[in-house]
Amino acid sequence: MFKCLTRFIATASFALGIFASPALAQETLTMFAAASLKNAVDDIDADFAKATGIKVAASYAASSALAKQIEQGAPADVFASADLDWMDYAHEKKLINDATRINLLGNRLVLIAPKDSRLGDVAIGPGFDLAALAGDGRIVTGDVRAVPVGRYAKAALEQLGAWQKAEPKMAMAESVRAALALVARGEAPLGIVYETDAKVEPNVKIIGSFPPDSHPPIVYPFAATATAKPQAARYLGYLRSSAAKAVFERYGFTVLAKPTS
Repeated sequence: MFKCLTRFIATASFALGIFASPALAQETLTMFAAASLKNAVDDIDADFAKATGIKVAASYAASSALAKQIEQGAPADVFASADLDWMDYAHEKKLINDATRINLLGNRLVLIAPKDSRLGDVAIGPGFDLAALAGDGRIVTGDVRAVPVGRYAKAALEQLGAWQKAEPKMAMAESVRAALALVARGEAPLGIVYETDAKVEPNVKIIGSFPPDSHPPIVYPFAATATAKPQAARYLGYLRSSAAKAVFERYGFTVLAKPTS
């Protein structure tokens, strides 16, 4: 009798394990998000986990790097880009579920310096001489060939007539957060980053803002990937909630989409 009962318990436990494992595995989502989203998304993910029991594991890097990783087969349920181009790339490669795509956030482009820099407020406009402002130092931003912040920066400097002189002094970083860190450590006297990044780093200060019409609008599209778990829809819905909106705005993002809840 005891042996039969033991065998029954073992068999039942094994069966329960088989049926429970997939459900448990689906309780974790993976998000690939632009580096500039880190602080806000970390807070939102913690709130989402408390509200739903679903954990979100976020991986942050340049949008260009993340799109390429997804293309190469990296498992991701949600992709958030810092520009439209890399989300368009994901669309062209059939990496996302187009029906879930939403332009969720906006941002601003700013010029930063180390907190203890002697540089004060700078008026950024046509004829702006960024090269002269940098002196013998470097101007750091994301790689202008691929990283969204670098692309925005180059477009702005070209529009303002400052690119030709500034180009020899540009230092390219792998992401906006890498550029931010170089300025924060005093390794570069100037940097071009998003306003939201500058606001979360106490060792830098904003010394100027680029005119919004000097570069393409800074837009963050979000989408579920083509291989996303079902819970990704619930997560994207939460990202459009009033609660998430409050977090995004607290970090300085502009919320472009009307909250759905």
